[in-house]
Amino acid sequence: MNTNVTIGNLTLKNPVMTASGTFGYGEEYSEFFDLGRLGAVVVKGISLKPMEGNPPPRLAETPCGMLNAIGLQNVGLKRFIKEKLPFMRNYDTALIVNILGTSVSEYVRLSKSLSDAGVDAIELNVSCPNVKRGGIEFGIDKKALRRLVLNVRKAVGTALIVKLSPKASDIGGFAKIAEDAGADAVSLINTIPAMAIDIRTRRPVLSNITGGLSGPAVKPIALRMVWEAAKAVGIPVIGMGGIMNAVDAVEFMLAGATAVAVGTANFVNPAAALEVVEGIEAYMRETGTEDVKDIIKGLIC
Repeated sequence: MNTNVTIGNLTLKNPVMTASGTFGYGEEYSEFFDLGRLGAVVVKGISLKPMEGNPPPRLAETPCGMLNAIGLQNVGLKRFIKEKLPFMRNYDTALIVNILGTSVSEYVRLSKSLSDAGVDAIELNVSCPNVKRGGIEFGIDKKALRRLVLNVRKAVGTALIVKLSPKASDIGGFAKIAEDAGADAVSLINTIPAMAIDIRTRRPVLSNITGGLSGPAVKPIALRMVWEAAKAVGIPVIGMGGIMNAVDAVEFMLAGATAVAVGTANFVNPAAALEVVEGIEAYMRETGTEDVKDIIKGLIC
């Protein structure tokens, strides 16, 4: 069986990766399984300077999912390159770094530094709903998104992924703008803004009041948006949102995803991403599928 898929100039051994923000810097999960079995590891969002994130409580369980308002806590660019990046070089798997900024120049600086450091791909986070200042403005403004992608594309030759916002009113249109501006792929969806209330204290459960909803509860929405994006562009779509097992992953691929990212499932089962890899391989054997690409856009309507 051939499980290889291509994202720009990057070939992945299989279509399974982790979703940014759910897998730390990779090292945290290395004791549970061989990270080299994954198509790619996507580390948590990196900013130019370290960020402390939001104060607790910043996680809350919900029916069929969870809320998070971590606030993009991370060690910053310099510490990531010095302290975190070397560990992942021990594995034969692609390393994708999610980045965030408040201006085009910040995204460009981050992209160039990480490209020079040898990361395999860069994912532009333009869709995080849990911070008061950040890249989400690029994800809901078509002109701003185009300007951002154009400038980063000029600065680096590294494979470039744009993580789109589920708040976009026209997801296909935003995906097309990213493609026309030079993106090699788009990824979606990020978490959906939501909230929970403690009826005893009459206060929001999260200190940030609202957070991002993820997990199985958002899967039907994510599937629809991936399907719409895949119809609008010729570049690969990376699908995510409630993928808990291989059945979920295959659904996303049938809807048009070239690759899939496992997120919230990592908190429930640290080996979830590996099990998705093994499950896709089992599905291919059971259905006599010789090339994983034959699954992509296989939905019959």
